Amino acid sequence: MKQKQQIAFLLDTLDTYYPKEVICYLHHRTPFELLIATILSAQCTDDRVNQVTPGLFKQFPNVEAFATAELKDVEEAIKSTGFYKNKAKNIIACSRRLVECFNGEVPSDIESLVTLAGVGRKTANVIRGNIFHIPSIVVDTHVKRISIRWGITPYEDPVQIEKDLMTKLPDSHWIRYNTQVIAHGRSICTARSPKCLNCMFLSHCPYGLVHSQKQLPIEAQEALAQGHMY
Repeated sequence: MKQKQQIAFLLDTLDTYYPKEVICYLHHRTPFELLIATILSAQCTDDRVNQVTPGLFKQFPNVEAFATAELKDVEEAIKSTGFYKNKAKNIIACSRRLVECFNGEVPSDIESLVTLAGVGRKTANVIRGNIFHIPSIVVDTHVKRISIRWGITPYEDPVQIEKDLMTKLPDSHWIRYNTQVIAHGRSICTARSPKCLNCMFLSHCPYGLVHSQKQLPIEAQEALAQGHMY
């Protein structure tokens, strides 16, 4: 099957089973809060971040409060998100740069965003897509894993995956591709023990077609190995 046909099927099926509207799983009220929440989400679940941020933003209500915060206070507030020492340093440095260079406002262009401490292309694209509605592809762990399993990108490096997907997916799907794939990755195409036999994408998934055979009963696997239908 040609890849264009495969991608068309994948996108249509995503739209059928998952919401078309963009869903942000990190709770926030402002662009700055989403920026901080996204920095915290590195090597941490969204649920954990959402447990931490209400108290964090009550203690530090705006960018100026973070910019003047004591390092130990930020560390203590975000400790449960993991890697808290480095995250705290980045959050304070990021906030200071926003105050000093951007009048306390979160910029929309990726060139400016990636100059902020703790902000790479993934975080920048989360902000661009969810706040400024600029077509962007966010390569998180789900997008990386599932895009590779589907065989629509051969790359392992997130930046290469992002650029590759930008050439293959219509920009009208860029933003929602991430949120839809996250939903699929959490429910069916999990990192461990994916539910391939229950997957609506199975007929168009090279990984699933191989892996699903391992999920069949032993007698079915033996029949397939011998060239018989089960």
